[in-house]
Amino acid sequence: MRHLIYVPIIHTEADLGSMAEFLKNEFKKKYPDKKYEEHIDAIKAMWDGIVERFDDLDVDWNIVKLYQDGLPVCGREEEIVSDLAQKGSLNHKLLVDLMSRGAGIQGTEDRELLLKEYDYLQRIFKTKSQIEKNKVIKEYQLAGKSLLEKRDRFIAQRIDQTLKMAETGILFMGMLHRVDKYLPESIVPRFLIHRLPFDNIPHFARK
Repeated sequence: MRHLIYVPIIHTEADLGSMAEFLKNEFKKKYPDKKYEEHIDAIKAMWDGIVERFDDLDVDWNIVKLYQDGLPVCGREEEIVSDLAQKGSLNHKLLVDLMSRGAGIQGTEDRELLLKEYDYLQRIFKTKSQIEKNKVIKEYQLAGKSLLEKRDRFIAQRIDQTLKMAETGILFMGMLHRVDKYLPESIVPRFLIHRLPFDNIPHFARK
């Protein structure tokens, strides 16, 4: 059997790049009674808890492979992870730490599928007219479910192709993903933390 530690995550501002400010404003519009600072503190507390769980894990890090939401198969995986860690991503700082213990980072996602999702977000981000923005958002919502499933199927296939017998994989994925549904029977997933109902967390932070 091959073992996979599945880590449901929420993205931080550092993961969102140039769209962070726009998405921050969208959060405040949608949840006017919620303090954004409390939202950020809750995400940081979640990541602190994840880090503590990893410190308690008894594994041989030299046979661990890391898989990351949003990280394309491209040959520049370590460079991308390092760059995002330096920009403050708690997720990628943890990846760098695990890599320093001996774990290996793997390209995880289909680049073309990521670009399709990024294109939708950029169109929403750049569109000034609210009418046009709502139109693009509706298009994104209609295409989003199919796109998410395609991404999850690719990720499951990628893990199946790269994770060898007796190795342990660690998969960091946004809350909306269900990669576990598409894994082969030879890969046994276990969740590091429970997948919680973050109903007040915007979809972009869960992807």
